[in-house]
Amino acid sequence: MGLDWNSGALAEGLACYRRAEFFQTHEHWEVVWLTLDEPEKSFIQALIQMAAAFHHVQNGNIVGAVSLLRRAAKRIECCPEGFCGIAIESLQIEVGEALRSLEAVKPSCLTIFPQVRPIHLSV
Repeated sequence: MGLDWNSGALAEGLACYRRAEFFQTHEHWEVVWLTLDEPEKSFIQALIQMAAAFHHVQNGNIVGAVSLLRRAAKRIECCPEGFCGIAIESLQIEVGEALRSLEAVKPSCLTIFPQVRPIHLSV
């Protein structure tokens, strides 16, 4: 199932995410999460966990960030490419890289956050 990343709460959350406003990202995406059924609900939960993890990074809580990012990675690894209209493979790679950096206790090396890239699916 594709979700609309061009308008509404998903788009607003994505814009916040791209500006590294992770708390606000969480707020927007949670509105959508509450309306979904599985498996989309678990995927959006993973994105929310990812945003919350980077909010923890911004506040210096690396242990909390690692815990949330691990849970998010586990949920994302089950998703096929294009799930919910997102480029999953690149997201998995970037989440893994961020997780390895945080686990190595090198949050200062974490200068770029994984990107959530909507894709255009042809019908």
